[in-house]
This record gives sequence, structure tokens and C-alpha cells, in this order.
Amino acid sequence: MRAPASCAYAVADRGRPSTCTTTVRHMAIWPKVRPKRIKVITMDVTGTVVSFRGTLEEHYLGAAARCGVSNVDPRKINKAFNRAYQETSEQYPCFGGDVLTAKEWWRETVSKSFRYAGCDNIDPHTEDMIFQRIYSTFGSNAAYEIFPDTLPFLHWARRHGMVCGVLSNADERYGDSILPMLGLTHDDLKFQLYSKDLKMEKPDGRVFMAAMNAGQSFLTTTTNQDVVLPSQVLHIGNHFKKDFEGARLAGMHSVLLDRYGEDDLAEEWRRRGVPVFKDLLDVVEFLGRSGCELG
Repeated sequence: MRAPASCAYAVADRGRPSTCTTTVRHMAIWPKVRPKRIKVITMDVTGTVVSFRGTLEEHYLGAAARCGVSNVDPRKINKAFNRAYQETSEQYPCFGGDVLTAKEWWRETVSKSFRYAGCDNIDPHTEDMIFQRIYSTFGSNAAYEIFPDTLPFLHWARRHGMVCGVLSNADERYGDSILPMLGLTHDDLKFQLYSKDLKMEKPDGRVFMAAMNAGQSFLTTTTNQDVVLPSQVLHIGNHFKKDFEGARLAGMHSVLLDRYGEDDLAEEWRRRGVPVFKDLLDVVEFLGRSGCELG
């Protein structure tokens, strides 16, 4: 399973963590804390639960070529997308929030991507056809695949009485179409929270508390209020600030996954006190070694 260089959610959800020195330089050092009990597990999506298929270049240039546009410079489209994504995010945070629909937000981003790549003479009809192809691709399982350890991990967690859910800086298409098409059901992921719906993004502590409350609702019965404490929540992700620091500042436990062999950055994470693992089965072993109560 290869990791793409970039993709439509790569900046949004950090499918591959950044190795830029600026990111490393500003990392805090955290004390290592072993969990005593875990009731709820929250999970990032891209790079944690699922991976990308192909690259942004392949999907964007392929859509353009099928619509008769073949003069897009493959060396420019990735940088152009990153610029377009950043600009649209700053102008319309959380994928548009209440201002734009996710589709309108992505239309703006895709249009800018081709324009910044030097394709500013595409007629509106052709541009719309290209966008529809790209939007459909990234709203289905055509551009994603589930990691082989994801379902075994989720089934293990359910057998041990833990509630698992998604907490992601993404729009609602993951929950509406992508994850169901990959075979992930409500039994596997009891709740799914996305920044588009929350109007907030990780590492905002309110996002993590919303996830904790969502998880608690599935542990609550009519006769027993099973209160969940932040210290009883484990968040799994692949971004130091958004996932690890965000969760720890909210009082929760967190681990990071190095799915794609980013050895230098993973080692820096470890120096900063982060439990770093290759996959979700390593997380199972970690919880076992911690001797914590499950569920």
C-alpha cells in the first residue's frame, strides 16, 4: 500500500504528516502517561483508518484529460492545489461552515487549483465537468482504501466494551459515502464528528469534548449513567498538534501512527513524549502492556 504524495484531503486531514523543520521546532515535550482505563476511542480518518489511492496529480490530471484538457503541467498542480486549499480554508474555515456547502467549497478550491497551475482558459462548461469528476471521485471509495488492520482493531475494541468513533478535520462525505462504501458500519464506528458539522477544528479542545460526549451517549443506559472522564478517552491520529497535543490538552490520552515510514519525524515525536506506532495492532499491544482496564 503506497502513500500518495498529495490528495484532495491531504492538507485537510494530514494523510502524511509534515516533515518541515518549523513543525518540529515548535513541538512541546510531554510527560509519558499510561492509561488506567479506556472507555472511548476516537480516531482520525486519513492515515489512521483509511489511506489514499493514487495521487492528486493522477486524479486531477486524469479528470482534466477525460474532459479534453491535456495541457496541465503535472509539476505545478500539487503546489497549486496546496495554495488553493490554504486560501479557501482561510476565507471559509471548516469547509465553509454555514456559509458554503462542502461542494461549493471544493468547487472553489478545484477551480483555483487549475488556475494557479496555469490553466486559466478552461471554459466554464468544461471546468464544471472536470470538477464533477473530481468531486465524485473523492466522495467515493475510488480514491481510498481501508487499512488491513482497521476492522480487526474496531472488532477487538467492540468485544472489549469500548466505543469507537471518528473525529476528523474533514467534511461530511466521509460519513455519508466514503466510509460506508469501504465497509465501515455504525457497529464499527458508533459516532462520526467532522469539522464541517462542528464548525470547529482540531486541536480545539471543544472538538475533543464533543467526541467524548458522543462516545458516552453509547455507554449510557436507562438504568446506569456511565460517566466518561477525559482520562478514559484515547485519541489515535497522525498529526502532533492537531491530534496528540489537542487530545492531551483536553485531558485525554493520545497516540500517533507512523503509517508511511516517516522515521525522522516519528523519532522526533518519541523524543517529545509521544507513543508512536506503525499500526493499530501496535496500539492493542500498548494498551495490554499498560495493564489498563478496557470498557
